[in-house]
Amino acid sequence: MSRPEDTLSADVHYNDSEARKYTTSSRIQNIQASMTHRALELLDLSSPSFILDVGCGSGLSGEILSSIPPEEGGPHVWIGMDVSASMLDVALQRDVEGDLLLADIGQGVPFRAGTFDAAISISAIQWLCNAESSDVSPAGRLSRFFNGLYASLKRGGRAVCQFYPKNDEQKKMITSAAVKAGFGAGLLEDDPETKNVKVYLVLTVGGGNLEGKGGDITGVVKGMEGVDVLDARHNNRSGKGEIKKGSKAWIIKKKEQMERKGKVVKATSKYTGRKRRVAF
Repeated sequence: MSRPEDTLSADVHYNDSEARKYTTSSRIQNIQASMTHRALELLDLSSPSFILDVGCGSGLSGEILSSIPPEEGGPHVWIGMDVSASMLDVALQRDVEGDLLLADIGQGVPFRAGTFDAAISISAIQWLCNAESSDVSPAGRLSRFFNGLYASLKRGGRAVCQFYPKNDEQKKMITSAAVKAGFGAGLLEDDPETKNVKVYLVLTVGGGNLEGKGGDITGVVKGMEGVDVLDARHNNRSGKGEIKKGSKAWIIKKKEQMERKGKVVKATSKYTGRKRRVAF
């Protein structure tokens, strides 16, 4: 069975018919509610917070954010962004409490720095791994999204993104993009090695005071089994040394900058940056 993100972009796939079908399905409602509560458990918010719902769709997750009782740290105020106008139209018809924004997360997160206390995303970010045209790369879309998300969260803020990776390579690509943006990242799998497996990417922005660990991801996933922690922010720091122009490291850095802008660049190989012999 093919995945919808392999054939169409999200704004095309979720037309009026699909948006209504998605929202009225009791099965999808139950799954969405379960994953949203799991994401909130991982966020571990102790007081009402301002939350960004990435890929909010018709507001199924947002309704839960608004209904969290005070004894559980709620209710939360939220803003939802989605690329599907049909999904947002259904959310408006359902009169959800959050504000809604029509936007493509692959083009970034258009909010001021430090706007949100936290962010959640349910079944959305895997759509970034498919480029709609040849001049836009998945790496560039992922980079713009995670860089924008990192900037929009307050220091010490957290984000939990549930997604359905096609394979381990896609899982690695998404996680690497988050780490490169500056996040501390942990991958958590519920019901691993089953057809009902759910993957959660737990992200933190440094500078908080998470159980005395300075906002480190290990404070979020402490005591959880089967969690891979990936955090490259404190690795390979090499003083004030500058990268020599024209070197392999310099070329790779330039390629990464081009990818962030959504450009397609040639793959790095063992020949990258190698000097050519002078031919007479």
